[in-house]
Amino acid sequence: MAELTDLTIAAARDGLKARKFSAREITEAHLAAMGRARDLNAFITETPDKAISMAGASDVRLARGEPAGALEGVPLAIKDLFCTDGVLTTAGSHILDGFKPPYESTVTSNLWRAGAVMLGKLNLDEFAMGSSNTTSYYGPVKNPWQRRGDNRPLVPGGSSGGSAASVAARIAMGATATDTGGSIRQPASFCGVVGIKPTYGRCSRWGIVAFASSLDQAGPITRTVRDAAIMLGAMAGHDPKDSTSVPRPVPNYEAALTGDVRGLKFGIPKEYRIGGLPTEVERLWQKGVDWLKAAGAVPVEISLPHTKYALPAYYIIAPAEASSNLARYDGVRFGLRVPGASIDEMYENTRAAGFGAEVRRRVMIGTYVLSAGYYDAYYLKAQKVRSLIARDFAEAYKKCDVILTPTAPSAAFAIGEKMDNPIAMYLNDVFTVTVNLAGLPGISVPAGLTDDGLPLGLQLIGRAFDEATLFRVAGVLESAAGFAAKPAMVG
Repeated sequence: MAELTDLTIAAARDGLKARKFSAREITEAHLAAMGRARDLNAFITETPDKAISMAGASDVRLARGEPAGALEGVPLAIKDLFCTDGVLTTAGSHILDGFKPPYESTVTSNLWRAGAVMLGKLNLDEFAMGSSNTTSYYGPVKNPWQRRGDNRPLVPGGSSGGSAASVAARIAMGATATDTGGSIRQPASFCGVVGIKPTYGRCSRWGIVAFASSLDQAGPITRTVRDAAIMLGAMAGHDPKDSTSVPRPVPNYEAALTGDVRGLKFGIPKEYRIGGLPTEVERLWQKGVDWLKAAGAVPVEISLPHTKYALPAYYIIAPAEASSNLARYDGVRFGLRVPGASIDEMYENTRAAGFGAEVRRRVMIGTYVLSAGYYDAYYLKAQKVRSLIARDFAEAYKKCDVILTPTAPSAAFAIGEKMDNPIAMYLNDVFTVTVNLAGLPGISVPAGLTDDGLPLGLQLIGRAFDEATLFRVAGVLESAAGFAAKPAMVG
């Protein structure tokens, strides 16, 4: 059944409609692949019975000739940040032990309405705080790729490492993910898959465990740009339950893949040419420029002058919002409870046992920058920088239609390699955080391999709510790159 797990979402959709195979057959093939790949630790919770039941319902609808949903019978995996009715939802944290929500997130509800099948809940950095998927209470996720001649397990990127690893390893056709500072795009780059962070407000945040509410955005990770277009079309849409959800119609993203970018202008930001950028990353970026030029697009040099302040601003704003959001985890209403002699001691004991080191670090930073005497000096100043970054992009888009950059400053690194240096870990987000601070859409497309055989991605950044243009350009980039490499474990 290996050939079924190698299908794209688009091919599976077409094959199911043509009755070449059943939804149950595709689902069983993926469940078997999940069993063979447990060493990756991509899943926290597997839901095989639910998957078979959902696949069976799809087969019934298809047999009756009912209108098929956009993802009818397609097996997907769900990042364990999305609440799923009656299914364990942990956010990768000990503090949510045993939490089974009595409701479904809007994004997953949309996917089930589109006919998708749930394989299980995916591992992630605890509360989505991390760039390596090593902070999860349930242990690190392994990247299915390995360096040539090196057996050390590699990180899949984070926080959506389980999502990217599962799609790259062919144990899910697609996966939901979230992106607060690069957590869709960076793992997509590390694992050689496609990941898009939509415009802030394009997908509902209702029912998604919050990290930083003004930055978090859900999106898909898939193996092709077309698959990402199909999946985002099903995930997106206005939600009256989410006050940040924008009431704009969702375009037909798949129809945007015309392959024609003649006359389109793409910006090259000079500030992204940072010191110490590996030659392989520089070389791939130049290839991306050449590929788009060959397709008829026009390169334009642009400036994003406040880029150098993005990481410091992000690591003030995100922890500040996290410290507020995580205050709800107190051992009283749900999840872990560690008793104490008083209610205050119970709070302290529960949080000390329930939160991991990285979460505690960010909560402490966030509480500090919001405290009396420091709010103006840090948090308020970071918000002003955020406004300047958004203005930089607005000025840049007077000269170009999209922006082309590397996705990450390196390929995947070994598990444990940067654990002792939080600053080095935070620098993984240097090319991605600006997009979240400005609320813009960004997509990572696999475009090449390092000399030792690891994938590298190129990032495209678009205007707000112009994901259609992003998909159009990404499709051309994908075609020119011709990235067909697979992890050795899948052949």
